[in-house]
Amino acid sequence: MTDAPAHVLIADDQQPVLDALRLLLKGLGWRIQAATSTAGVQAAVAEHRLDLVVMDLNYSRDTTSGAEGLELLRWIGREDPCLPVVVMTAWGSVDGAVEAMRLGARDYVEKPWKNDKLVATLRTQIELGRALRRSEHLEGENARLRAASAGPEMIAGSPAMAPVLELVQRVGPSDANVLVTGPHGAGKEVLARALHAASLRADHPLVTVNSGGLGDGVFESELFGHVKGAFTDAKANRVGCFELAHEGTIFLDEIGNMPMSQQAKLLRVLQTGEMRRVGASHTRKIDVRLVSATNVDLHQAVREGRFREDLLYRLNTVQIELPPLRERGIDIPEFAARFLQRFAARYDRALVGFTEAAHRALLDHEWPGNVRELEHAIERAVLMARGDRVDVRDLGLRPTDAQPSDAASRLEAMTLDDAERWLIERALHRCEGNVKKAADELGLSRSALYRRLERHGLGSGG
Repeated sequence: MTDAPAHVLIADDQQPVLDALRLLLKGLGWRIQAATSTAGVQAAVAEHRLDLVVMDLNYSRDTTSGAEGLELLRWIGREDPCLPVVVMTAWGSVDGAVEAMRLGARDYVEKPWKNDKLVATLRTQIELGRALRRSEHLEGENARLRAASAGPEMIAGSPAMAPVLELVQRVGPSDANVLVTGPHGAGKEVLARALHAASLRADHPLVTVNSGGLGDGVFESELFGHVKGAFTDAKANRVGCFELAHEGTIFLDEIGNMPMSQQAKLLRVLQTGEMRRVGASHTRKIDVRLVSATNVDLHQAVREGRFREDLLYRLNTVQIELPPLRERGIDIPEFAARFLQRFAARYDRALVGFTEAAHRALLDHEWPGNVRELEHAIERAVLMARGDRVDVRDLGLRPTDAQPSDAASRLEAMTLDDAERWLIERALHRCEGNVKKAADELGLSRSALYRRLERHGLGSGG
């Protein structure tokens, strides 16, 4: 690894195990902490920026806290979701290891271990854990291992979000498969977490998978797992995402980008309720609630032969469409305030709010990147701010999109015809040339807008 030496905590109540692991891992140049009690683990996690915890599955039976190994695992997940935990278990206790992985452990190693296999496993989890820390969102391969211990508080005060909230309340408690649609960055994963939190499965894992980013070579292993020796690199058993999500929810993001060959394999599992690890000789029953998301028009993809119609019917028992941020103007100040609080704390900046100019700029910007773009703009602003309030220049928004003061001055200098033409052009731009949508935004009938388009020489727009 090219980063600083790894900082690893070993948690085991057997001194010979601690000594052997300490000797092995120090030989790699890693920094080692050791703990023999629950309090010791909690103190180390709280006080040090660790890269990994290696913990015996039957660890921590002290009577002072009453915390068993699995409860301690839950605590670590709540305290530091980015910190990977590898559990060690005696040979023959694999079922316990699977349960530990459902609760957040990233991998497991059987005792007695082989040094090369152990080191390879730990290196992999350290690298993945560091990648998570570098990522603002817990995305990528290990994001699927986070359990949704509590539902997110959705920001949804705008009228455009009222139908979304109603559907969450109505279908959340059910087991119905839900297809979430909407543009990039609109918050589809947050909505999936809200659905999971509203369900009777909320005490079980929510497992997230970027289903559109898996190559054919890893798709089945990632979703269904594999057994040791199933293929060249299968050096240990692997628990797949469906098995990790058993009795919980699996969220398949970017489902519209899944290749046809993978769609057939997914459909088979959804139809039968059974899956088989790669290389295994028997199937396993799975009980999961499926939430999927896409920004692709799947009905159009079906017509073009890029998506299976039978799979689409399995996915969208209920469809929930998230509106773009530009249609949620009322929510923008609350999003901005929440992001400001988060990033000010992260970067230790004493910021109390936004200037009036910055506030106007946030409301005027069209946010083509939606909530994700707003989040990144606020993070930049926190780093760039010179005073105790974020100013418009700190946001880094393009002047053509984000200067309401400029827009106001332009309007004041326009004739009534010029102002009408300018407003129509902006509405058509926001609606990507869709005349019906632009007419709705402007409060006009489509025929009335067509007459104005003709008068101003703008063309129909489509």
